[in-house]
Amino acid sequence: MRIALSFAAGLVFGAGILISGMANPAKVLNFFDLGGIAEGTWDPSLAFVMGGALVVTAIGYRLVLRRPAPLADARFHLPNKTVLDARLIGGAALFGIGWGITGFCPGGAVPALGLGRIEPLVFVSTMILGMIAARRIETRAPSRPRAA
Repeated sequence: MRIALSFAAGLVFGAGILISGMANPAKVLNFFDLGGIAEGTWDPSLAFVMGGALVVTAIGYRLVLRRPAPLADARFHLPNKTVLDARLIGGAALFGIGWGITGFCPGGAVPALGLGRIEPLVFVSTMILGMIAARRIETRAPSRPRAA
């Protein structure tokens, strides 16, 4: 049951990403091109996609967290970290830079793999290499106490 629910959620997410245009790097890059406002090339439609996702998520969290447990697990697994540290800020900055340069974020690139184009394959491959490199760098770095 858990695998079927995960598959259904991923399918709905991927379909939403494709239908909304967030898997199209040209559309994403036009959204980020604020300099194109004067030229008429700026595309604000993704702001509505993101805003709609925030509204649905806020309502969904309010409804789902009223339950004693999720449908397919014994308990909710929610983030409990509240500290903004260099690792979080650096990761967010790298994510934003990569999204702005390529027009892909992981949420849009993975469904775009099914389109049969080389760009998402290159992006996802380099993303995986970056994750491996980050893990290796982190394991070699001296241990530091982490905030709970």
